[in-house]
Amino acid sequence: MANKRRLLVIHCSDTPMGREVTKEDIIEWHIKGNGWSKPGYSDLIKLDGSIDNLQPFDQDDKWEPWEMTNGAKGFNGVAQHVCYAGGADRNMKPRDTRTEAQKKTLAAYVRIAIARQPDIQIAGHNQLSTKACPSFDVPQWLRSIGIEEKNIYSDKS
Repeated sequence: MANKRRLLVIHCSDTPMGREVTKEDIIEWHIKGNGWSKPGYSDLIKLDGSIDNLQPFDQDDKWEPWEMTNGAKGFNGVAQHVCYAGGADRNMKPRDTRTEAQKKTLAAYVRIAIARQPDIQIAGHNQLSTKACPSFDVPQWLRSIGIEEKNIYSDKS
């Protein structure tokens, strides 16, 4: 049974700045390492801003079981998950390491999600868990790129 998709959750790979992450890395970590049935993210935004699709999904507002990923416990049935490569400094401390290309791609990704699903809300993984991921303040960033408040997740939503 499909659920209405209502969240886009932004993640980081929790890897050191400048280290490229591949689709194969995510699959290795999530499926082989964690024993999950599929990756935790739908898409990966690489250092150069290009996107690797990890889990196919369609563009409607329904989140079908075949589209779901394991990005945020308790929210997976209503959320799509996107990850950027990075999120840690060279000492593995949380840090916003997004390249300019990643920022540009992520902004476009968010705007496209809103255009397709006008009621979707955007959240950082850290708003749904105790993790530092994605290592930046998602609501503040969304406001800085002109995203309307109705599309910015709040636990009061």
